[in-house]
Amino acid sequence: MKQFIFTLACCLFFNLTTFSQWQFQAVGTDASFRAVSAASADVVWIGGTKGTFVRTTDAGKTWQTGTVPDAQLCDFRDVQAIDAQTAYLMSAGPAEKGQARIYKTTDGGQKWTLLYQTQQKGVFFDNIDFWDDQHGIVVSDPVDNKWFILTTDDSGKSWQPVLPTALPPMESNEGAFAASGTSLVVQGKRAVWIASGGGPFGRVFRSGDRGKTWAVSNTPLVGGEATGLFGMRFFTNKIGIAVGGNYKQEQQPGPNAVITRDGGQTWQLLTQTDPPGLKEAIALLPGDRLITVGPSGTSLSADQGQTWQRLDTDGFHSIACVKGTCYAVGAKGKVAVQRFK
Repeated sequence: MKQFIFTLACCLFFNLTTFSQWQFQAVGTDASFRAVSAASADVVWIGGTKGTFVRTTDAGKTWQTGTVPDAQLCDFRDVQAIDAQTAYLMSAGPAEKGQARIYKTTDGGQKWTLLYQTQQKGVFFDNIDFWDDQHGIVVSDPVDNKWFILTTDDSGKSWQPVLPTALPPMESNEGAFAASGTSLVVQGKRAVWIASGGGPFGRVFRSGDRGKTWAVSNTPLVGGEATGLFGMRFFTNKIGIAVGGNYKQEQQPGPNAVITRDGGQTWQLLTQTDPPGLKEAIALLPGDRLITVGPSGTSLSADQGQTWQRLDTDGFHSIACVKGTCYAVGAKGKVAVQRFK
């Protein structure tokens, strides 16, 4: 979104907060990060401002930091890790200023290929995701009151637009927040969801055929100019959780999480997180536990968001977890690792 370019459970939480703390990493850059993707517990790619990318292939023991040539003005708000050698970077920003771009590397970041660029007025990429190494999708803020969505079936070599007639109309001022790279998520072989904000309510758009056709549902989270859903994660094709808040009042208490158990058709409020305030991304931990991050801090849940435990108040924008190893990223080069059992 353009405006955002800038009992047993108790014991589980006691163990988490006592023995697992964020381990901050030195990655050699002051670029700000809102994008992190893990191909495995060891292989992680990060995207940031000033055309910056960061990679580890040894679970954070060492980090490679670089910049994409001729992309110094790009803000990589989303990244998709395929493996240690292959990743995609998506640049958020006005297409008219040359910032709507998609890059790919197949050699660990030594070389980057510009796969797609457009200068179409109104295009502002928010998120990119892939079902597998061939099939992917990218979404932009609305153009002519409909999402601008592209899909690929050939590893990004070509991109096809989703027909506007396949998409529900948008509410006034509605769009996706390019805040964490997680307002667009895919699951399985064909399912995809988009979380929105800016309109009267946070809404979730869904497709079960890789974006060919779409439906939309309201959630109980109130929207507004700076308010709505920021991040989402589906753990099965049926169960998903979305988080959000207000980016102009990041510490403001209030409802900030919703859950669906029917694939996104209906949504129910969850207890507000602890700490409260804006939450931008969420991930799954072993044992069906949850972890969510935002500017106000990190929250944990062992019961699908019915109750939350405060881990700390360090601010992060996005998170990626695999098998209990989590990577969180934030402003001014902030990267941290945490390992849960």
